[in-house]
Amino acid sequence: MTVPIAKLSFWGVRGSTPTVDPATWRYGGNTPCLELIAPDGTQFILDCGTGLRMLGSRWAAPNGGKAPETHILVTHYHWDHIQGIPFFSPLYVENNEFHFYSFRSKYLGRDSLKQVFEAQMALPYFPVDMSAMSAKRKFKEVDGGDSFKVGENKVTARWLNHPQGCLGFRVETPAGTVAYATDNEPGDAKLDENLRELAAGADIFINDAQFTPEQLETTRKGWGHSSWLEGTKVARQMEAKTLVLFHHDPDSTDRMVDSILRQAREEFGSVFAASEGMVITLGAPGDKVQAHMPGTRTALRREAQFHAKVCGVTESGKDFEEETMVRDVSLQGALISLKHLPRLQSELQVTMEAPGADGVQAMNLRGYVVRIDTGTEKGHVAVGVVFTD
Repeated sequence: MTVPIAKLSFWGVRGSTPTVDPATWRYGGNTPCLELIAPDGTQFILDCGTGLRMLGSRWAAPNGGKAPETHILVTHYHWDHIQGIPFFSPLYVENNEFHFYSFRSKYLGRDSLKQVFEAQMALPYFPVDMSAMSAKRKFKEVDGGDSFKVGENKVTARWLNHPQGCLGFRVETPAGTVAYATDNEPGDAKLDENLRELAAGADIFINDAQFTPEQLETTRKGWGHSSWLEGTKVARQMEAKTLVLFHHDPDSTDRMVDSILRQAREEFGSVFAASEGMVITLGAPGDKVQAHMPGTRTALRREAQFHAKVCGVTESGKDFEEETMVRDVSLQGALISLKHLPRLQSELQVTMEAPGADGVQAMNLRGYVVRIDTGTEKGHVAVGVVFTD
């Protein structure tokens, strides 16, 4: 019997505005865009930030594949959630068909989403208008509280607390449930209850974590965003299985997100920080969510062999230390074979022996786990790390 599998891919995870700061390279600088492929083959796209361009580029690649129709859920109309639309190449291909879903804005009235399309591509803001888009496009208005079916999947929308309005979405598939709640500030009792309804029992709960708890209480109060601490509270209360921290602030460096992730993992067992290129599989054998980072986020590697000692934390939370060989070294990272299974997005201390002018010398490096694959040796895993200093 075939087990239903769903795949969730992260194409853009940054909030407010894109960033190309080198200090944000590991988590990525594109604004919100996720892709969910349900077991029945239905393709959902969640938001249309600059990450949408990257999805379109991959889509157009040979053997990239696509569903006959694509369903795009737009949470709201702020720039960081729509600015990828004009650059999404599949919209310019005649045989593609897209179904867009979002709410009627009180500022725009009927056909709000279509108006947003037209406005951002109107002269003099963009060189071509919507008539250049030859793909079939259908627009459907949804309200907070609405539920509808797409293939074998149920989609539920709920209002969240954000300036000018925002929808959160819950997508229930035969392989599991994904709750997507970006751009939401806690503090409104009714809207807080909406968030809990979205998150209840979800396999993946993606929640706004743009600000720190301290910022949320002071300088960023009223800005329409949340914190890692609020996310862990809701995830624990509503028994979500895995929490994904999302909508990283453009001023948050990779190191700052690392710190936020460490704090969140002290409060809730299964937490990831959303990262461009991260893929989460739902419905695979075993109870745990499977997540990995594709090799495209690491640098080109060269074969090498260094004796090394690695210290870190296992998936079950235990400290470990082991001797190994480091192979495929790059200037930015390495592929390491380990007997222990480290936690994805955790830090490793790597001490490598390297030849020097005065004989063998030790190189002490801090690595960040971006990928875990089955190792070539029995009982080993292949761990991809990016060196952070």
